[in-house]
Amino acid sequence: MIDKGLKVALHTVYLSLGSNIGNRKRNMRDAVRYLEANVGTVLRQSDLLETEPWGFASPNLFINMCVCIETPLLPQQLLEVTQAIERKMGRTEKSVGEQYADRIIDIDILLYDSLQIDEPDLQIPHPFMHERDFVMIPLRQILK
Repeated sequence: MIDKGLKVALHTVYLSLGSNIGNRKRNMRDAVRYLEANVGTVLRQSDLLETEPWGFASPNLFINMCVCIETPLLPQQLLEVTQAIERKMGRTEKSVGEQYADRIIDIDILLYDSLQIDEPDLQIPHPFMHERDFVMIPLRQILK
């Protein structure tokens, strides 16, 4: 039996979203909807920002944005859920090393409370976020 009086710890997370194939704006709306349903309450979201591909050549421009979400998920759970959303939306491969490619959706964990995590599959804060205007411009819009 679940104790309804039990308080669940909520965490503030910042995620970066990007899409450069398919209906990019719809991909972003769908991703935010899936995040709201599976991760937690979306507190703030940035404007959409159209950018050139970063780290690889492609004729397809990206649309990027950031969201701030309040979630009960632990960091590893958050990673698993965001990757499941990517797969549900049709992403078949994650970028490995410096091998980037076009994608329907990319969801990166930027910040999780004030935690610092350095594991093989999860680094928080995101190690390259400060090098990427397509992350920092929308992130600055919603940081508190």
